[in-house]
Amino acid sequence: MSAPLATSPRPTRRASSYSTRARLGLITPPTNTVNEAEWARMMPAGVTYHSHRMRLHADTTSEAGLKTLHDDLDAAIAMLSAADVDVVAYACTAGSMVTPAASIPEALTARNHLPVVTTAAAIIDALTALGVTRISVATPYHDALNDHEVHFLADHGVEALSISGLGLGANGPSEYPLIAQTSLADVAAHARASVVPGAQALLISCTDFPTLPIIPALEAELGIPVLSSNTATLFAALRAAGLAHEPIPGAGRLLSGTL
Repeated sequence: MSAPLATSPRPTRRASSYSTRARLGLITPPTNTVNEAEWARMMPAGVTYHSHRMRLHADTTSEAGLKTLHDDLDAAIAMLSAADVDVVAYACTAGSMVTPAASIPEALTARNHLPVVTTAAAIIDALTALGVTRISVATPYHDALNDHEVHFLADHGVEALSISGLGLGANGPSEYPLIAQTSLADVAAHARASVVPGAQALLISCTDFPTLPIIPALEAELGIPVLSSNTATLFAALRAAGLAHEPIPGAGRLLSGTL
């Protein structure tokens, strides 16, 4: 399991019209258009976020691939640090699925002297906070990436009882923009069909997959917590900023402020 970052209450920030409580940095893949839109709907009062784009990294397993990923993240964090952010979130599910999950955020935090969270580690921490170990997963991904996610979850004590993808990305990066173009109705139908008996929660994976407006209805219908890559990443970022129990209406049980 990834170790959650230590959290401590922050005093009110210095004079600021908007970032009176916290200022979050957000790193997204270049084609991502959903993460920022959903975070904009969820930001608590007195909390702002500021984004920066970074290229995608397909190789997160080789030593050379990991070094390139870390180098690019350090450069992006340096840009966001100039905005005096309190936390930086690397919001790419596939690009941060490295075992152990805490290895990337811990290394970045130590090097940059700034709390850093990643989506993959945030998902593990969110599932731990919810107390679930057996889940169903809905993704827009192709089979190879789904298989990678199943193994990543298993490495952290989470069993994916089922995982269903839409196959996007199987023909290369040119398909990535199609993820954000999936309608909410289609995402909901796909998510609903992905759930199997015994699942303690539903994870809708990928920060560019539109999910936020359908989460409350799915929770009511399925009777289990529903979390997304974007709600999990925000949950981790708020915890790292000292706002661990900040309630966010309409974002599901994970962000209800009760965990």
